[in-house]
Amino acid sequence: MRNERKAILDACCGSRMMWFDKADGRSLFLDKRREQIHDTRGRAIHIDPDVVADFTALPFEDDSFSMVVFDPPHTFNGTRGFMGKKYGTLGEGWREEITHGLAECFRVLHPGGTMIFKWNEHRVPVATILAMTPEKPLFGHRSGVASKTHWLVFMKAPAL
Repeated sequence: MRNERKAILDACCGSRMMWFDKADGRSLFLDKRREQIHDTRGRAIHIDPDVVADFTALPFEDDSFSMVVFDPPHTFNGTRGFMGKKYGTLGEGWREEITHGLAECFRVLHPGGTMIFKWNEHRVPVATILAMTPEKPLFGHRSGVASKTHWLVFMKAPAL
């Protein structure tokens, strides 16, 4: 698939919770599911990506985006509970899934482009995830009540 208009790819958008503008015209929103779920208060949560595809096999040409946002699932709660439905879950092959996802995000990123990566250490330390890619983050920040959520910024090596 060719990307001719959007500068940013959110490779695992879910309900676009972290976006200030959930319809940001500069961004292409991708997720492997399209559905509506309800939270514990009965409010509807819409997972409605522009493109339905898996982040392990992105349907875009190499070097397609200036920025990639990658916030993959980080829990093993299963798909029946609310947290699993809202955020997605990791299965038995999670190591290969995250490894392929990181590689795909870098593949579709322009040389000199930026990837914003979010990971919560609820079950898996960020060091384990960073060992799955040869890319090194430029900088990052811990956040959340227990400082278990990591925001990391990568830059794809510029073309020589």
